[in-house]
Amino acid sequence: MSSKITSVKKDSNSNILDITQFMELCQKKINATDYPLAKSIEKNIPIYDGDDLRNSVSVNTSQNYQSEFTHVLEKGPGIIIIKNFFKNKNDVENMSQVFEELLQKQGKGTGDHFAKEGANGRIWNVFEKSALHNSSSFIQYYKNPLFNLISQSWLGPNYQITTQLNVIYPQGKAQQPHRDFHLGFQEDDEIKKYPLHMQKISQHLTLQGGIAHVDIPLEAGPTQVLPFSHQYDLGYLAWRDPAFIDYFKEQHVQLPLDKGDALFFNPALFHAGGENSSKDINRSVNLVQVSSAFSKPMETVDLYKIIQTIYPQLLELYQGKLITGLSLDTILTASCDSYSFPTNLDTDSPIGSMAPQTSKELTYEALIQNWDYVKFKEKLLEHKKRRQS
Repeated sequence: MSSKITSVKKDSNSNILDITQFMELCQKKINATDYPLAKSIEKNIPIYDGDDLRNSVSVNTSQNYQSEFTHVLEKGPGIIIIKNFFKNKNDVENMSQVFEELLQKQGKGTGDHFAKEGANGRIWNVFEKSALHNSSSFIQYYKNPLFNLISQSWLGPNYQITTQLNVIYPQGKAQQPHRDFHLGFQEDDEIKKYPLHMQKISQHLTLQGGIAHVDIPLEAGPTQVLPFSHQYDLGYLAWRDPAFIDYFKEQHVQLPLDKGDALFFNPALFHAGGENSSKDINRSVNLVQVSSAFSKPMETVDLYKIIQTIYPQLLELYQGKLITGLSLDTILTASCDSYSFPTNLDTDSPIGSMAPQTSKELTYEALIQNWDYVKFKEKLLEHKKRRQS
């Protein structure tokens, strides 16, 4: 690995990226006594058996597993594998057929966050699309009680599931190592605006996972992960840094998956879809993203209606230089949706950036370019339509 140690000052907290500290965290080791309910420990990853988990649900002892999962995801290596997550492989096969039909209908898809655009087979919001396409397969697939067991262990009840299909075709390259939603989808300049405690809290709002829809041997590129990397506080600012990328490439681990297996991990864990060096395996994984119930506001507010209504007066104030700088930013944050998600990633793809344009950014553009009300309303309604399911 390169001996270069990158030091990047982090704005208000004056913290620096320290590859040495990162390496020390990632060199931790676990053993079987740390996680007694695991069937085995391989490459620092606890592996559990789906039949054991289903039995724990039936005899009301699943809280023991949930407590252990919570520790793994927060204070442990940050990742678990569940063998035979699906007891009935027909449920996986039937959903795979749904995926194939949807792929044939839409094509490969566009706008991949961490891989070359168009290189992978990608279906955004395959959760909703599969439900509309084949209700029976959807019910059989998502009634699996292990979704509830693992999701509640990290997020508690009333969570919300979204999924995206990712197919890495033979000879497909590995993704760039990264962290995931929320802050993993933001550029460094944006991340720096969030105080460190919010960067750390972000990982507690989401659970990431993946369901193998085919057998994925090492040559087909199972997910690359770096155990314990989620414990590095500045990781959302570090994953693009060359020294951290080099360390990930040299030290990441992979484990083969069988059809119906699942892995779940802390979204702050450094990870990447692996390189598919096989000749004939379409590496198909249903990516699962589970969001906390607390990632929502208390009231339903129509921000599009608000900004459309106040725009004429806002434009007049802006033209007269009566509202600028921090005051302008404050009113736009209050009256616009300032965050890119949730959105429809088919029609509002993050092409050329990590995240789609927000209505706040659109309004800034309108004010700077002096759009009249008619043009602003037209562009705003187009923006709203792009983001609808």
